[in-house]
Amino acid sequence: MRITRRVLSLGMTALGTMGSTRGEAAQGGYPSRSLTWIVPFTPAGITDVNSRLFARKIGAQLGQTVIIDNRPGAGGTLGTEMGARAAPDGYTMMYGTQGTLATAPALFRRLPYDPLRSFIPIQAMFETPNVLVVHPSRPYRTAQELIAYAKANPGKVNFGSSGVGTGTHLAAVLFQTVAGIEMTHVPYPGSGPALTDLIAGTLDIMFDYAVATRDHIEGNRLRPLLVTAKNRIPALPEVPTVTEIGVPDAASAAWSGILLPAGSPPEAVEKLAAEAAVTIRDPEIRHIAESNGSRPMVELNRDSFARFIEAEIPRWAEIVRRSGAQPS
Repeated sequence: MRITRRVLSLGMTALGTMGSTRGEAAQGGYPSRSLTWIVPFTPAGITDVNSRLFARKIGAQLGQTVIIDNRPGAGGTLGTEMGARAAPDGYTMMYGTQGTLATAPALFRRLPYDPLRSFIPIQAMFETPNVLVVHPSRPYRTAQELIAYAKANPGKVNFGSSGVGTGTHLAAVLFQTVAGIEMTHVPYPGSGPALTDLIAGTLDIMFDYAVATRDHIEGNRLRPLLVTAKNRIPALPEVPTVTEIGVPDAASAAWSGILLPAGSPPEAVEKLAAEAAVTIRDPEIRHIAESNGSRPMVELNRDSFARFIEAEIPRWAEIVRRSGAQPS
């Protein structure tokens, strides 16, 4: 075949156009394939449920599938380490939490990642306060009565938790510190066994989440005294807050958010931050979150989320110190 100067010229023009298209795709075509979202907890829990709903919604926004990769272990730190070590190409997201990013630095002497340097915060997702529930047979029917009873009987009130250093433990530690009372901690290997003993009357009280306690409250198996939120929550609108009962400094909540590994491309950071900001405002997400006792954290995107994490680390370090939990 004879290649004329005109054909060669047209070919070079086509190659130039293809190169230009590839350059545009590299700059503005993200994401061009599915993303993986590491969730450092077991399937079927509230964390997994929330992440799968959010993944479906943000995937639709991005035009790509977001695949959940559950990597539980060591209180979420194993999966979080995987996220920190993932290729910073914008295609591996990380599900961060108050436990893995703010509490873990105080609970582990050698954390295999740096909460502030190993990740780029994208968008906060949900904050979930605890509910203080008691066995119906106990003499205190309000939080004020509980505080008065505990002050008159130091150490007599026992409280269960899902383990030393967990959110259910630290919420109780913060409450008793602010209220000026002394209670006895009974740690369990999980929330389920602790709630079982509370319902049986073996335990006096427990701090746990609305999604775990609401059915028992509605069935009159547990009595709610307060929520550790600043404002009442739609899931339990009749239950007063720590502010209403006079201990506003006892407010606390578990929280979660989306992060990328440090060094991820700016185009991926900007695109994910923009789409996550839209997704967190989705009416279905808000409805389901609120029905589970959570609040979508629509106000914390990018830099504001980063500042929030930075402020939470010393706050939870102090709560861990008060709890007596020793770093492992």
